[in-house]
Amino acid sequence: MKLKWIFSLSVVAAGVVLAGCVKTLDDRNRATWNPVAKDRVEGRYDRSPAEIWTATKDVLKHQGTLVGEDTLKNVLEASVDERTIWVKVDEFDTKTTRVLVQAHTKGGLPDLEMAGFIKEQIAIRLATGNLTPATPIKR
Repeated sequence: MKLKWIFSLSVVAAGVVLAGCVKTLDDRNRATWNPVAKDRVEGRYDRSPAEIWTATKDVLKHQGTLVGEDTLKNVLEASVDERTIWVKVDEFDTKTTRVLVQAHTKGGLPDLEMAGFIKEQIAIRLATGNLTPATPIKR
């Protein structure tokens, strides 16, 4: 009988520890199963924020569906391959712009691979000036 109680309490404790909320790039909270896992990647480019904003919008529209555009917080939100992607464009200093990409599955799990893929596609778009190198991710 004691073993059942100990097992039940350990399952509940594990559920409480593993479940939680994570702050998204647009300052909202989202439920997740692993709040301590890394879910964002960063890139820095020697381009203006306006150029990077345009390239990011193009990539997100090409890869999926652009869901939201918050110009006050400089955050774009998109749905790509059943994942939610947030991209924040910040002016890091006078010559450098920082791009943060955060990705989560619909179930709330972080997807670092998708965040890295979107960051790479933004860099390709900035380097080439067109969307032809950007191909949808195959899973």
